[in-house]
Amino acid sequence: MKLTAKQRPEPDAPPGVLATARVARRARTLLPRLRPGDIAVVDHLDLDRATAQALVEAGVVAVVNAAPFISGRYPNLGPELLAQAGVDLVDQVGEQGVSAIKDGSTVRLHDGIVYVEERAVAGGRVVDLDLVIEEMTAARTGLAAQLESFTHNSTEFLRREQDLLLHNQGAPAIGTRIAGRPVVVVVRGHDHTRELDDLTAYIREQRPVLIGVDRGADALLEAGHRPDVVVLTGQRRDQDELEAVSAKVLKTARDVVVVLDRGSTRRSTDQLDRLAIRPARFETGATAEDAALILADLAEASLIVGVGMHATLDEFLDRQREGLASTYLTRLKVGPKLVDARALPSLYSGVLRPRHIFLLLMAGLIALAAAIGSTPVGQEWAADVGRVCSGLLDQLQGLFP
Repeated sequence: MKLTAKQRPEPDAPPGVLATARVARRARTLLPRLRPGDIAVVDHLDLDRATAQALVEAGVVAVVNAAPFISGRYPNLGPELLAQAGVDLVDQVGEQGVSAIKDGSTVRLHDGIVYVEERAVAGGRVVDLDLVIEEMTAARTGLAAQLESFTHNSTEFLRREQDLLLHNQGAPAIGTRIAGRPVVVVVRGHDHTRELDDLTAYIREQRPVLIGVDRGADALLEAGHRPDVVVLTGQRRDQDELEAVSAKVLKTARDVVVVLDRGSTRRSTDQLDRLAIRPARFETGATAEDAALILADLAEASLIVGVGMHATLDEFLDRQREGLASTYLTRLKVGPKLVDARALPSLYSGVLRPRHIFLLLMAGLIALAAAIGSTPVGQEWAADVGRVCSGLLDQLQGLFP
């Protein structure tokens, strides 16, 4: 895990963390603007682990949240990850508190109070690791009500997406050939870097189709792999722009697929049009991660390996609430083909190469020669071979006086 580096204050400086504040209501829109040493100011109820991981990778020293990090509805994993990484956490500063902090201003954070030029402009609750663990334990007791709501949402999602999930209709056609080939779908999630490293031999030997989801496409390129397909979260009702992915990755990929709400206008892909990229439109209520799995499944992939995805119950629940039904039903649909990247190294031992056969053959011949050499006949053969070799050596020496 990447740890943040905090600057030590000067001996006579006021206590606390002095840094630049980066402010945005949505963490997703803030992430591309963050720099190491910044203080992230957001309004994010029940911070999930994927967002927390991105904040840690950005190198923030503190996160100030208008909403509670843990509301108690379910045990979200983001705050624990931030606390373990040494990031200072302050929540419940309220909308007015966030509004009082200007984006790009230099602020000082101490004991839950945000100071601008030594004037307190916002204040909230200091959240440490002990408090996170205590609230996570309490949140687990309220899961029954959340699961009941989740069941209702799943029914509604299935009704809206029945053509896609039940009748295999609605996915766009792409140029990359997937039928009969393994597929690796990469999401920039917890431990995705280590999981990609563990798959290096598998990718080299099996040459699967590589699908990068949002910033997972950048992760593929950083690991030395060229993504075949990039699946992007498009402009939806709850966001103003496409997920931030480098233009280099988009232009390198064979296919770019944008996941949009049904009925979205052509303006939804204006950002890609300006890059001279003509994406395939995937109109669905599923998340981009789930859309990538469905795309691979409907294209008749032989196997789907998920990198950086959610596998355990806690990880599954630690999602944006509107994505729970999408993830649950998608996993049911692609379940027979889906393998978690963490399990693959124990299932895949590599292909048998010619050098492996040669080494095995040589070992067998050596063992056979040793066995024959231990018998009387073998010893006679060895003596005859020794005499023949000695005679050949004498003849060679005679040719070079």
